[in-house]
Amino acid sequence: MIHFWEQKTLSEMTPGEWESLCDGCGQCCLHKLVNEETADVFYTHVACRLLDSKTARCQRYTSRTLEVSDCLDVRNMDSAELAWMPRSCAYRRLSEGKTLPQWHPLLTGDPQSVLSAGVSVANRTISEDNADLDDLEAEIIEWVATWARGKGHLSSPRDTHRHLTHYSSYDPICPNTVTCPLKPFELF
Repeated sequence: MIHFWEQKTLSEMTPGEWESLCDGCGQCCLHKLVNEETADVFYTHVACRLLDSKTARCQRYTSRTLEVSDCLDVRNMDSAELAWMPRSCAYRRLSEGKTLPQWHPLLTGDPQSVLSAGVSVANRTISEDNADLDDLEAEIIEWVATWARGKGHLSSPRDTHRHLTHYSSYDPICPNTVTCPLKPFELF
């Protein structure tokens, strides 16, 4: 059987098909720090105030872009902006000509497979309302790691802390968007 995502480009998909691609991991809703010199991206466990920390789902998804001015509307992102998304993101993977990961709910038939695979941010975040946004370096996590661009190994935020810039969890533009690769999960 050939799946719709194997026969259509992202721009050809219906709104329903498009929405079904989201695995609901919540990683795109995390605040990030970007090293301006290297474009390395460091994730924090600080999430958008609308993200339900227990389910990793937006509490007001349909009105999110009205309530949070810089919330992502992934449907309007081009391939360079999609390169900023986590490597596990179906939109990014398909725009790069890759397949969906084995644990994706569209392949497993189980919406909880993202949680079972350890990709979900459920029960792993704090709300931005409860965090010191001026001290996000203290909130950096390693379970969503990034490749150090051009080095082939993980970089440490401690090595680059003088050059880190805060980007909100939903800001689709980071410096050198095309060169902000995120480390793939072991499940790929």
